[in-house]
Amino acid sequence: MRTYRLVTLLVALVFATPATAQQAPTTQTPPNPFFLPGTTIPNPIAYLGLINWINTIKAPPQKRHYEMAPTIERRQKITFMQAMMPFLGNLGIRDVMNLMSIKYKAKEGLSFDDVVESMQLRANKLNFKLVGHSPMWKDFVAVLDDKAAPRVEVFHYCDIAAGREVLRLAPEAVAFLPCRIAVMEDADKNIWVVTLDWDLAWLDSIQGSLGIHPELARYAIDIRDKMDEIMRAAAAGEL
Repeated sequence: MRTYRLVTLLVALVFATPATAQQAPTTQTPPNPFFLPGTTIPNPIAYLGLINWINTIKAPPQKRHYEMAPTIERRQKITFMQAMMPFLGNLGIRDVMNLMSIKYKAKEGLSFDDVVESMQLRANKLNFKLVGHSPMWKDFVAVLDDKAAPRVEVFHYCDIAAGREVLRLAPEAVAFLPCRIAVMEDADKNIWVVTLDWDLAWLDSIQGSLGIHPELARYAIDIRDKMDEIMRAAAAGEL
């Protein structure tokens, strides 16, 4: 479930066969949603030598619920990510973070507390339980004596049934649970609602959908849709 949109796209490019990579499309295809102006993508064929190495870190098929995969060593992760770096082109870390997030600007006239109240009401309606709250901006002041920092708070939510099913099928996903939604003021005092983008729709364009279990995908989509509804309601100040 933790499929970074960018990284997994790059993995798909690496696994492309030479024949597929060299064929010209016979019909008109829609624009690539992952293309960013100023970015150049190298020929993935040059990286096909990585396939055998990648196979050495692939987890074996899951036999039991909650079964952890073998740990991937840090040096293996570094090697893999270094091989992916050329695909990032001119992107910086801020671009990558922006690509991996989804955010909505709150309607003019809403206060920070208005946004939070609307978010809480919609979360309750959708049975998303608030399991944690991190008022980071208070620590900016108390610990760092930073009185100029904007207000930012992170809210932790959990759908118990969905969380259980996700962990049964991919226990490593516990690193990304519970789901988090941040409410933050920007430099201009605009209020934003931000979270990690769980959208899996783009997997439809990848053969085999990276082997994601259909049940896991269903829960991931359900979580994403509910979080999106919560965020939109918060940004609109709906009660």
